[in-house]
Amino acid sequence: MDILEAKLAVIEAGKQLVKCGLIARTWGNVSCRVSDTHFVITPSGREYNALTPDEIVLVSIADCTYDGDIKPSSEKGIHASCYRLRPECNFVIHTHQLYASMAGLAGLDIQVKDEKSAAILGSCIPSAAYGLPGTGKLKKGVSDAIARSDGNAALMLHHGAVCLGTDMDNAFSVAMELEEVCKQFLLDRYATLTGNTADGFASLSNYIAETLKKGDVKAADFPAFISEREGDTMLMTPADGGDSVRIRLCDGTPLDTGAKYPASAELHLTVYNKREDVNAIIHNKQEDVVAVSSIGKTVKPFLDDFAQIVGVTARCATFDPNNTQKTAKKVVKKLKGRNAVLLKDNGALCAGSGMSDAQAIEMVAEKGCQSFVAANILDMGKSAIKGYECALMRLVYKMKYSKQAEK
Repeated sequence: MDILEAKLAVIEAGKQLVKCGLIARTWGNVSCRVSDTHFVITPSGREYNALTPDEIVLVSIADCTYDGDIKPSSEKGIHASCYRLRPECNFVIHTHQLYASMAGLAGLDIQVKDEKSAAILGSCIPSAAYGLPGTGKLKKGVSDAIARSDGNAALMLHHGAVCLGTDMDNAFSVAMELEEVCKQFLLDRYATLTGNTADGFASLSNYIAETLKKGDVKAADFPAFISEREGDTMLMTPADGGDSVRIRLCDGTPLDTGAKYPASAELHLTVYNKREDVNAIIHNKQEDVVAVSSIGKTVKPFLDDFAQIVGVTARCATFDPNNTQKTAKKVVKKLKGRNAVLLKDNGALCAGSGMSDAQAIEMVAEKGCQSFVAANILDMGKSAIKGYECALMRLVYKMKYSKQAEK
């Protein structure tokens, strides 16, 4: 394939994957074979929607060497292995898609029973052994999984999935079908465990919440707000829409005459006044996140992106709208060194350097809560990523990839 044509196909695939929610921001990577000796791949740490052909890197299949100053994805070795092992493969997508990431926590090969799905994916979806992102161990795990299967996808423990295709459209179809099969895998596990049919993933979340939480005492409910720091003020807007209120950071004074003072204003104020790195906050009360927050426990990372973007854990704290100053300080203390904190019975507070960053953190925090549920449904609740590995990934992300994503 012509190199420019391949680069444009990679860019288009990246945009489609972002649009479908299979990848976001700089997560995952996409490549296209251009010859028996080379492929082109997305660069490291750059957003898909802004990529240009000049940023797509030509890489050797034999030894992963490349020319130029732009670094290819750190997972280029996985892509090279796919092209070496599968001569018919011309397009590879590595995603962090939700259901495949969750199903992968089982650490099991998934047998594809549906004929339509098997025609796209193959008869078996192999599970690849865990390795830290960008490492030879991860590459070996994926390579071994692909080598022992005739399937077109592999699950990456604690990480995501890799999807192989004869071209862009085929690889995209593999990624989409993989998501459906993995979703059904989780729903079937729930049915086996409980004897009930799930209405959706919320059934799984509510079941795990009821199973793990202790006691019936609920924290006081309060509305979710989104806020942004603007100079010496913050602008708070109801998460479900409505009128905004501007509040002075130094003393919490509302600057909009007649505006209703939000119950959680003190919470947002305290975060901004204690964390200079935070300029946007999103309070997520999505059903799965609220269910996990009701357990009242610290959530450990079951997926790499949670450790990198949220933190080594997400602690749980109680915010009481009737005792705002004291409880707000406790929440902020639990947020230290992290970008999200669970609010008992009230979801999660996600704090970012800007609104785009806060939205990414919200997405990963939500996915992290869902993965916590999936791990417990799969009886893998004690198999979170090791603490030292989480700390290392968090450090690398903070020092390297987060800076690249801001460029």
